[in-house]
Amino acid sequence: MNVRKMRLFDYENIHSSEDRDEFEKDYARLIQSPAFRRLQGKSQVFGAGSGDYYRTRLTHSLEVSQIAREVARKLCKTTPFLAKREHPGLMMDPEVVECASLAHDLGHPPFGHKGEEVLNDILLKECGLKYEGNAQNFRILMFLEKRAGSDSGLDLTAAVLLAINKYPYNLEDPGRLKGVYGMEWEGIGSLRSAWGMPDGCATLEAQLMDLCDDIAYSTHDIEDGIRAGKIQMNPSLFEDDRLVAGVMQEIIDDPGNAVMHWEQVDMKQMVKQALHHYLQQWESIYVECGREPSRTRREMKARWVRKFVSGVGIIDDPATGWKRVTFIRDGVQDLELLRTMEILKKLAWVTLIKDFRVQRLHKRSEIMITRLWDSFRTQETGRLIIPPDWLESYERQRSRWPWERMVADYIAGMTDAYAEKVYAEFYASRSGSIYERD
Repeated sequence: MNVRKMRLFDYENIHSSEDRDEFEKDYARLIQSPAFRRLQGKSQVFGAGSGDYYRTRLTHSLEVSQIAREVARKLCKTTPFLAKREHPGLMMDPEVVECASLAHDLGHPPFGHKGEEVLNDILLKECGLKYEGNAQNFRILMFLEKRAGSDSGLDLTAAVLLAINKYPYNLEDPGRLKGVYGMEWEGIGSLRSAWGMPDGCATLEAQLMDLCDDIAYSTHDIEDGIRAGKIQMNPSLFEDDRLVAGVMQEIIDDPGNAVMHWEQVDMKQMVKQALHHYLQQWESIYVECGREPSRTRREMKARWVRKFVSGVGIIDDPATGWKRVTFIRDGVQDLELLRTMEILKKLAWVTLIKDFRVQRLHKRSEIMITRLWDSFRTQETGRLIIPPDWLESYERQRSRWPWERMVADYIAGMTDAYAEKVYAEFYASRSGSIYERD
């Protein structure tokens, strides 16, 4: 049996077409799932519904999948060892990377990263449980989503599940901030054992999905920020010492940045230089594009995506004995390009997320999620206002998951607009008809 195409349950489905590849079935299951559709109503940076232009979690996921699929195809053509297919975790199927990219943000709750932070704080404080977006992906895919013939989520192939698993750890182990909830880790762990995956190492496909997510974030979110006027393309912003200091502090505070060895460079000088070059490039492209801001934004984004994509390769990782997908130049990891991407990511974060108007929206979302939690948290009263299908699912599985986890699942599955609708039903003076369908 092909271990990459094995499924944990592989339920029989009389409607399943036998002339489709297993990865094609995964793709269909994903894009036709309610969880995927709901991404259109979840915030990326700007609130979903802020305007037709700005990205949502759905458009972001589609863009990541497009980048990742094309990079996977390029790597398959240019990396000889991939053709050997000597280990299931050291393979690169573009269809698998595409599916993983489409599914990588399913676990995000309404209101972006703030929603994730609030839910985690509430669960930790009140129940000793954790909430984490990557872990919630697997709860959705392996348990909460429904498809005909399956009581265990979408029942995706092993290759796709492990390509989504960029943090291959049990989240319930002490000190873990990222990973998979214990219940789903049983299944993920068994797949990793069947594949002979080294502890703590992600598949090449998971690594590529993660890198392409960063590429999209560091290019597309800046494009949205420029369009919204929150990133002013002029020297007064880009040469502001406060901006430089803010970007540096975000880099320092991010524990994931240790792998970039910032201690080897003058961080302040590199940040200033990167911002200066970015502004210079904008000014040059602006002239090339006839001084049209819209064309300039798109061209700027496209050039940076091409720059990052052209640098992606695979090298040996001496620290783990595994392989690493990263930026490469002259056969070694291109730390300069990695650091540049990180600077652009933090530029987006400092100028967009830290904007006081966005922080006001975050405060509003914190209040809404907290009060929704308070409404549902007590089982005796909460069950009266939870949809019947959620109660039925809880009753079938109550021995495996507590009421509080089900409430977190319910809130996390809401779009921004639906969370606001339910909040208004509970706390606003007047709402719509009670006969509106949820």
